[in-house]
Amino acid sequence: MKIAVLVSGGGTNLQAIIDAVKERRLTGVSIEVVVSNKEDAFALTRAADNGIPGVCIRPKDYPDKDAYGNYLAGFLRDYEIDLVVLAGFLVVLPKNFIEAFAGKIINIHPSLIPSFCGDGYYGLRVHEAALRRGVKVTGATVHYVDEGTDTGPIIAQKAVYVEEGDTPETLQKRVMEQAEWVILPRAIQMIASSLESFRA
Repeated sequence: MKIAVLVSGGGTNLQAIIDAVKERRLTGVSIEVVVSNKEDAFALTRAADNGIPGVCIRPKDYPDKDAYGNYLAGFLRDYEIDLVVLAGFLVVLPKNFIEAFAGKIINIHPSLIPSFCGDGYYGLRVHEAALRRGVKVTGATVHYVDEGTDTGPIIAQKAVYVEEGDTPETLQKRVMEQAEWVILPRAIQMIASSLESFRA
């Protein structure tokens, strides 16, 4: 299964996928290309360090959302991508792109959906909200992407305990290490395996 990973920042979830492929915890999967909307995203360095093509495609370089969506879809089709993985990609994907890859886009979100998700909930904001609410358990969710924000069907979830004295930063780190980096490769493997059996 050929995947594209879309990122905006450091690419820790990208690294988790790269490591899972290298360690053969993730099989039948190849990362064909990494796309960022930011030229200075460290994720592009991670891609280069691992011999994976990396490119910056910025929405602001296109006249409108549709033009951006069409270009991005065409670009990924050239790589014959089976699955688009959003791994900390802070761009709202245009409707035409979502339609072009319907049922073939997944996202990792740092909470147990339906808690702390939707518009405005990303990055540290999610963990700040969880701590404000006083929840004892949070976690991460991998879900399919539809036209809503964090509204697509859930593929996998993993819970993480909130600890006494947690800050948004410490909670973010624990959710990444204990949940995101675990379930994202696992979800990709589930999809790859089902695609393989379907093709067989």
